Amino acid sequence: MSPNPPINASAKAHTHREIMVILGGLMTGLLLAALDQTIVSTALKNIVEEFDGLNHYTWVVTAYLLTSTASTPLYGKISDIYGRRPVFQFAIVTFLIGSLLAGAAQDMNQLIATRALQGLGAGGLMALTFVIIGDIVPPRERGRYQGYFGAVWGLSSVAGPLLGGFFSDHDQILGITGWRWIFFINIPFGIASLLITSAVLHIPRVKREHSIDYLGAILMVTSVCLVLLSVSIYGPQYGWTDSRTTLFLVIGVVLALVFLKWESKAKEPIIPLYLFKNHTFSVTSALGAVIGAGMFGAIVMLPLYFQVVKGYSATDAGLKLIPLMLGIVTTSIFSGKMITKHGHYKRFPIIGTAIMTVGILLMTRLQIDTPYWQISIYAIMVGAGLGLSMQTIVIALQNAVEFKDMGIATSSNTFFRSLGSVFGTAIFGSILTNRVGHYLTTNFEDLAKSDPTAVAGFNVSQLEGVSENTAILETLPPIIQNTALEAFVSSFHIVFYAAAPITALGFLLALMLREMPLRTSEDYAAAREEAAGDSIG
Repeated sequence: MSPNPPINASAKAHTHREIMVILGGLMTGLLLAALDQTIVSTALKNIVEEFDGLNHYTWVVTAYLLTSTASTPLYGKISDIYGRRPVFQFAIVTFLIGSLLAGAAQDMNQLIATRALQGLGAGGLMALTFVIIGDIVPPRERGRYQGYFGAVWGLSSVAGPLLGGFFSDHDQILGITGWRWIFFINIPFGIASLLITSAVLHIPRVKREHSIDYLGAILMVTSVCLVLLSVSIYGPQYGWTDSRTTLFLVIGVVLALVFLKWESKAKEPIIPLYLFKNHTFSVTSALGAVIGAGMFGAIVMLPLYFQVVKGYSATDAGLKLIPLMLGIVTTSIFSGKMITKHGHYKRFPIIGTAIMTVGILLMTRLQIDTPYWQISIYAIMVGAGLGLSMQTIVIALQNAVEFKDMGIATSSNTFFRSLGSVFGTAIFGSILTNRVGHYLTTNFEDLAKSDPTAVAGFNVSQLEGVSENTAILETLPPIIQNTALEAFVSSFHIVFYAAAPITALGFLLALMLREMPLRTSEDYAAAREEAAGDSIG
């Protein structure tokens, strides 16, 4: 077999400076995708008021999640075939076009369609960022860089609600409606990421014969979209026993089974099923889904608690999440440096999922008058757990798979984490809504028995709709308002009690993780050349 010069050339390790420059472009792209998962929520009120689209407001968020989640594994596979840089830059351009069109949208339908286009680009940004780092940095050295990506997730959890609140609080900025800037702000950062990756991201492509499994791609995307629609839209809105929820869920599951059957026979499968025979791939995929559910459970529920129970504005609620961000950032960087120094990674997701579970359980102690310093401790614990776990499992995964499967294995892990976040957000949201209705009724009945004069002349029907429009709380008499807030507090407790077993499952999965020696620069160069040899042999 003749040597392959481009691959041998690529075996030469990048310098720390080169990696940091590439990292800047990748982190900018990842930040854009991560921000847009959270930045829209605080601006939705202004958007739906301008477009008179309250009945479709959830689609603005869900359209983005649907396309970003469903497209993630496709990006991994396509980049394995055509190379990382052109596919990553395609994702950036797609995201920028979606952002520009979303900011210029004139009605709700246009906004939903352009958000879906944004999500299509975001799926590539989230998946390929970790794949590219896996290409250029061997696992033993990767920890020192991987921690910075945890910092990006932490920053986006605070900056998203903050920026969304800031822009939506202004009627106009530079003559343009305030909320439109949540999309336009992406453009300069996206262009910067595009320029950086064009200049410095040179990863020689491993040439290989290929054929894209189009039927498999259609089956996978359709099944994922149908399942996510039933879980994130129809279930919470119309009930889990509603015919639409059941129909979409059943068809989605059936198509998923057909997809698995087809993939087992496909020549070039979208997700090679042999990857699931890899113990580390299976465990980290499940662990990623658990961490995704826990992360979004905390990121969605804490701001809601601050706004509803504490009465903070959207911007202030974002600022109050800083302890969560600090927990994620510090432990992401710390664990990364320790992994690089000592070469051991298993301990970090074990400690992380344990701390996260304890932090979530402590949040069941939240009350109307809980001081902020106490909430901060709980938030730091949840953030620290996420920071110790989130990037570590990517290192473990990339170390355990063959070089030729790096793209699809890494993007699949991102895919499962995204699935977990969507399922977690939908399920926790449904639990909250259901329990608020229950506790409002029982708390009001208890108040009527203990203090009949307090409810004299008050019609319980005024409490209807509080779980969907918390602005009603401000119109209630003080004692009734306090009773309603207690109902929300009790409901948050149930949500956190429901989340704790999920993160505890993550702890058990982390215990099952097998620690393997992290590959060094020499090992990695050999693996790269072996992948090149397999592809041209």
